[in-house]
Amino acid sequence: MPFQVRFEDDAVEHLDALKARERAILLDELEKQLVNQPNVATRHRKQLRPNPLAKWQLSVGDFRIFYNVNASKNEVVILAIGTKVGNRLIIGGKEYKL
Repeated sequence: MPFQVRFEDDAVEHLDALKARERAILLDELEKQLVNQPNVATRHRKQLRPNPLAKWQLSVGDFRIFYNVNASKNEVVILAIGTKVGNRLIIGGKEYKL
């Protein structure tokens, strides 16, 4: 059964701050990557070490999508969307360290 993708309010703000083309690319990749088996590590998906942000990360180019999986509800919750600039991660205009 496919997973439902839900966005937290902060993630919606992060998505809205992007250009229309970037949003389209990210939403398309979310549909491809997270609807089926979002909790299986792949080349672009990885489980993160314990941190206060999220358990999983999806990489799409220079973008990073942080999410948690609720398998009992078949739900993926998008928590934040950031941009990788060199070795820095920018989320909502602020540098974030994982």
